[in-house]
Amino acid sequence: MATKKLSTSELLRRVDAGDSFADIAKDHGISRQAVQKRIVKLRGKTTKAVVSAKVERVVDQKLDAVDQLQKINDHANELLDLCMAWGRGDDVALQILESQRTTRTVRIGDEEIDVTRFKFKDPRELALKAMSEIRGQLKLQLDIFQALYDLKAAQEFQEEVLSAIGEVSPDVRKQIINKLNKRRVIRSAVRFS
Repeated sequence: MATKKLSTSELLRRVDAGDSFADIAKDHGISRQAVQKRIVKLRGKTTKAVVSAKVERVVDQKLDAVDQLQKINDHANELLDLCMAWGRGDDVALQILESQRTTRTVRIGDEEIDVTRFKFKDPRELALKAMSEIRGQLKLQLDIFQALYDLKAAQEFQEEVLSAIGEVSPDVRKQIINKLNKRRVIRSAVRFS
């Protein structure tokens, strides 16, 4: 693979965009460690931009999950509306539900009997299940929003603390960031099975 020269501006742009060292290294035919050394030389062990980009990526993934939950919720509400309309005797709902039945003639001995078979459960039971699903969806959405809020609040707190420390002593700020990064590297290296 031919290596492309990695300019400082491109390196910083990609790191700020949240690209991993491994992805940058792969694109330029160099080692991940070479990319990391260069970033450490330019900025120190971490940057606020990298942390922010990673938080934004997590937030985007959570919002995709919320969109999916909304889609499921819409279908559950549609089913609930249909079942409730059936319970009130709505002609359209009755027609839709009755289209889910078939009548067959069954021979028992010498006698033929018409048997109606339904492809659905009791609509009241379906309505209760749809209500339960909707309630569960709402709880899950609230949990996701709470986690997102906590993540953003923690990020803002970290940025404020590091900024305040940097105003008092830039060297102390750098030392704190280095210690936090060392601990994070150790935690990420330990895998529980």
